[in-house]
Amino acid sequence: MSRPVIERRLTEVGERLQRLRADLAVAEEQLAHLTAEAEDARVRSLVSETAQSGSVHRDAERHARAMERHRDDVMADIARLEVAQNDLLDRMGADG
Repeated sequence: MSRPVIERRLTEVGERLQRLRADLAVAEEQLAHLTAEAEDARVRSLVSETAQSGSVHRDAERHARAMERHRDDVMADIARLEVAQNDLLDRMGADG
């Protein structure tokens, strides 16, 4: 692979990593909010013991789990791109 191709790919990977890290920060913030909301709904469900409060709690838990899966997917994408970035840097160093 030629040096200009490696440099272009490094730039692309770096830009993608930057976007994913921003997405990760948002996902972590939303996850914290949804987790707190789910915990509040759980406590309200225990106190009120109504079918509606139980439903609200289950919905809140479902939203928190979905955000957790999204955050985990973003983290996996970041890890994969970091490996690709390191590989490209190794190739560039071997050519230099």
